[in-house]
Amino acid sequence: MIVALYVPCALAAKQATREIPIVIIAAEPIETGIVSSWASPGGNITGVALMSAALVGKCVELFRDMLSATRIAVLANAADPLFAKLVLDQVELAGRITGIEIQPIMVRGPDEELGATFATINRGRADAVVIQGSLSTKRIADLALEQRLPAASTTRGFVDAGGLMSYGADGPTMFRHSAKFVQRILQGRRPNDLPIEQPTKFELAVNLRTAKAMGLTISESFLLRADALLD
Repeated sequence: MIVALYVPCALAAKQATREIPIVIIAAEPIETGIVSSWASPGGNITGVALMSAALVGKCVELFRDMLSATRIAVLANAADPLFAKLVLDQVELAGRITGIEIQPIMVRGPDEELGATFATINRGRADAVVIQGSLSTKRIADLALEQRLPAASTTRGFVDAGGLMSYGADGPTMFRHSAKFVQRILQGRRPNDLPIEQPTKFELAVNLRTAKAMGLTISESFLLRADALLD
């Protein structure tokens, strides 16, 4: 049994074997070519779809509501090109809907070219930055805080590491959900007989310590929408 987290790992597992059962926890598995359909994934793969590209777009909308942002930078991971394109498509769509100007920036990984990346964001005078989940490291959270740049991602761990905001599928729930697939397969079910499932629980988290350090005032009405407040 292989449990594969995120698109690159899921694609690598798919390329490595057609026999060992694979349970994925990955975004947009059809669009990225991991599986052929929701109902009949095909072959030896099943699992949970994270819907993360659309949630990155949602972060753009949330920054409009939180900060009245008019220009938002988006960091996409060039090492994950299939999913990065979906992310940029979604944020461009969110930008058109909200009237927010999007500043797309591709980086080669969470620790690559960060100084130059934040210099580019500053030159573009972005009000905030939205970060693809696979780039959501503590180093990026720290840099955003140093630059007093509000930052958001789809992973709750980013807020725990000092990022300002996250909106995404509830992580512990997703891992427990994937464990059910593992159990069913070990009991004799075939992956192709287990439809891909989507998350049903989402969480908006805000780090109040980070907001205070940046000198941000967040409205009470916005904070009431949050599922988790770190103070």
